[in-house]
Amino acid sequence: LVLAPNFAQTKQAYTYHTYNENGTIKNRIILIEKTNDGWREVRQILGDIPGGAIHNGGRLAIGPDHQLYSTTGDTGKDELAQNKTSLAGKILRITLNGDIPSDNPFPNSPVYSYGHRNVQGIAWSKDGSMYASEHGPSPMGGHDEINKIEPGKNYGWPVIIGDQKKEGMETPLYQTGNETWAPSGIKVNEQNEILITCLRGEKLVKYSISDGSVQTVLNNVGRIRDVYLMNNGLYVITSNGQNDKLIKISN
Repeated sequence: LVLAPNFAQTKQAYTYHTYNENGTIKNRIILIEKTNDGWREVRQILGDIPGGAIHNGGRLAIGPDHQLYSTTGDTGKDELAQNKTSLAGKILRITLNGDIPSDNPFPNSPVYSYGHRNVQGIAWSKDGSMYASEHGPSPMGGHDEINKIEPGKNYGWPVIIGDQKKEGMETPLYQTGNETWAPSGIKVNEQNEILITCLRGEKLVKYSISDGSVQTVLNNVGRIRDVYLMNNGLYVITSNGQNDKLIKISN
């Protein structure tokens, strides 16, 4: 879920949810509105996104260009990530009204980047650069990734993993090797560091874009789902299934 930029006036937000259509799992993005009786659906923004019991994507964010970005997983069918006609295994970019921006990399397509396994976090630095956290193939070692996202680029899954290279495919800025983070939400702070929440890794880590160093900021609170920066405060929310907490720590 992400609030509309004019939420204070409209009480509207965007949400990505999973549904069953004639026995097939799918996802869609809808516009919703907060009322005195709860939330109501206003209309569909983008539908027919492939879904699955695993690798289902779902992160929404409004970029500095005022466009709506969404991550989708490969749904457990890794070949879909390389298929540019499929919406699975992608980062999508649409307008807030659900139209396809004229400057998208592929004509008449919401696909912004492809070759993704399961992107769980997207964020932008002060200079407008876009970054993403992505789950790697855990049974083969973690190989979770932090990528700099550029329009039209191929991020390699399932052809390359970790630091492997192949012409026409992007190697990540950072990958975890045999350690598994299962990274989720991310944010970029004023010091040009990416704050990365980890589910299986059960910690909050900080990756320096300038020198590539990694530091643990918080641990011993269980699985961490998302991070938020506001008014010089750093907030994280846990995702343990019970007794979950919103925690504020020093920024």
